[in-house]
Parts: sequence; C-alpha cells; structure tokens
Amino acid sequence: MTDYGYTVEAVKATSIPSDEIDKTFRSSTIDLVSAALGGKVLGYSDQWFAEADNLINPAAPIRQPGKMVYTGAWYDGWETRRHNTEPFDWVVIRLGVASGTVEGVEVDTAFFSGNHAPAISVEGCFSQNDDEVLSWKGERGNWEPILSIEECGPSQRFGWKLDAPTQKQYTHVRLNMYPDGGIARFRLFGHAVPVFPDDTEAVFDLAAAQNGGVAISCSDQHFGTKDNLILPGRGKDMGDGWETARSRGKGHIDWTIIRLGAAGYIQNFIVDTAHFRGNYPQQVKLEAIEWKGDSEPGPDAEGWVQVAEPIKCKPDLEHPAESLVKDKAFTHVKLIIVPDGGVKRLRVFAKRAV
Repeated sequence: MTDYGYTVEAVKATSIPSDEIDKTFRSSTIDLVSAALGGKVLGYSDQWFAEADNLINPAAPIRQPGKMVYTGAWYDGWETRRHNTEPFDWVVIRLGVASGTVEGVEVDTAFFSGNHAPAISVEGCFSQNDDEVLSWKGERGNWEPILSIEECGPSQRFGWKLDAPTQKQYTHVRLNMYPDGGIARFRLFGHAVPVFPDDTEAVFDLAAAQNGGVAISCSDQHFGTKDNLILPGRGKDMGDGWETARSRGKGHIDWTIIRLGAAGYIQNFIVDTAHFRGNYPQQVKLEAIEWKGDSEPGPDAEGWVQVAEPIKCKPDLEHPAESLVKDKAFTHVKLIIVPDGGVKRLRVFAKRAV
C-alpha cells in the first residue's frame, strides 16, 4: 500500500464484489448517511469540480456527456482539484440518525475515470458539537478508524464489510480521499441507535429508520425500494416510495416486512400513498408477529396475525388505521398491498415493550 502520509489504525474488513453489495447490506442495515434519512455534509476540504453533497444522494449517479460548467466537465459526485498538497481531501458528514453502529462501507466512483479517488479511509466520532468536529478539519482530532486505507479504481462500486461491526456508536464520519480526485457516492451501512423516551407509555413510530426500523424483505421493488417506506417526511415524488411492477395474475399480492426498532405494543398505523395517484394499491392489509427465531421471519412464517382492518386505498393520501391488538408485543410488521402498486410511507405507532 502506498504511503499517503497519514496512517489509520488497521481495521479488518472483507472486500465485497460490486454485484454483491446490495444483497450483503440492504436487507439488514440502513445507509446511515443518506440525505433521505437526514444525513448532512457539514464541511469539506475542497469541492472545486463537483459538490460534496452529491455523495449522500440516495439516487444512483448519472452521467451527462458533454455537459460543461464553469469549472469544467459536470460530474454527479464529489470532485476536488488536482495536486493536493495535504495527505488527503476530506468530507465531514453528520449521520441522519441520533447515532449508529457500522457494518460496512460503499464508495462508488461511477463515471470518474482518470480523475477517480486512488484510495479512501473512513473515520468516526461521537459528539454533540458540530463546530468542534469541523475544527479538526484534516487533523487527527478525536477521529477513530472505521475503515482503514483501501484502494479504489475508476468507475466502479467498491464495498467492504467490517469483520467485526463497530461496538461504538458514531454521530459523525469523515470520508478521506487520498490524495484527491472524485467519488460519486458514499454509503455507510449500519444500524441506528435511537434515543428512546424514558416514559414507557410514550407512543412513537417504531418502524422509522431513525428509531432502528429496517425493511428486511419484500416480494418486489421494481420501481421503488422498500427502504423508502420508513424514511422521514412524505417525500418529493413517486421515486422515493415503494412501488412494485404491474401484476397480471389473478389473486396477486405484494408485501414488505419491516423489523421494528424494538418490540412494541402497536396502537395505530398510517399508510401513506403520497404522490401515487394512478398507481396506488386497491387495498392494504397489515399483519404483525412476535418473532423469536434466529433468522428473520418470512412472509409465510407461522405466527403472523391481522392487526388492522383492511384499508381501501385512495390516491395521494394518509390512511390511518387503529391496531386490533394493543396488548401483545410485536417485533415485525408485514405490509400487504392488493394487488400491486405504490406506497410512500408506513408508520407504526407503538409503546415500547420494556
């Protein structure tokens, strides 16, 4: 490995092939720095050619050949100037959750070729003071290693799974790029560590990604990923919801299973079809399960129970539903749409089972 003039303590991690990254992380973790979740770029060493905010865009990077801007060719990513005199360029990002533990990292250099990042590392810290974190700039500060220096290459997705997920919680990360160049996207896969209210009677959304919820599986996500269901807000268009392919067979249904951030006594639901106006489901059903198995429950696992009356859906609307079972703790919720279509968000309001 090249001596880049800045050492990062060795962290054991396994390289993940590009076509295995989604399968490795998307069913069990969330992207802790995604802008859709509330991740925010707080500062950077340089962004002359392309803005650092692009790194945390949840959408796949795009290319527009021939498009030129004041600084040169347009790129959908973060690109710094040549001939950096420091060991690395850097971006500081505050996680979109209260704090989180990390299982893996993805760096995508899509469309950067000849100007791509030669190598990267990732460091983290726990702090409630953004200004203090930014004051460290490219210095050691209180940063701790999450991923050691790893080599990159042109126009490719690179993934690394930590051999041992971090035990410490982080609020901020610093992506270091040695010595300069371009990166299209940065993903930090892990688990939200929420701050639950002390009041055990408090009702809040246990499906929300910020509260540790994870969409673990689904029947189909042709037009929009299941992970969008548990994001904050009501989104901006149909592209940031869960949408399945059109079905043609009689009796078809689609489904998504969400693991709640903690076991809870469900009080009520909201199923939101915001922006889905000609492709919302005809009907929605909700089931839940208290799962104690080692692996995650499948759609046909024994123990699923109906927890709401079927909902006849309407376009672009929040549909509230009362829970039919408020005295039993559940760990997972299954959203069933009949026969197919799109849903923007699912809220599962519950009291945490302590």
